[in-house]
Amino acid sequence: MLNRIRVAVTLLAIAGLAPALSACHTTAGMGQDISQGGHALTNSADANAPSTPHP
Repeated sequence: MLNRIRVAVTLLAIAGLAPALSACHTTAGMGQDISQGGHALTNSADANAPSTPHP
């Protein structure tokens, strides 16, 4: 009985980790896309900032 529970838990763990492990490349790509969006926003804000600050 204990052996069946151990096998079931192991299979559930493997099934749960498989999508996470296969998505590592996708997650890295998403992080790069978000980073590039942040850089674009910063560059746009710098380009459109007034030259003299308002009091």
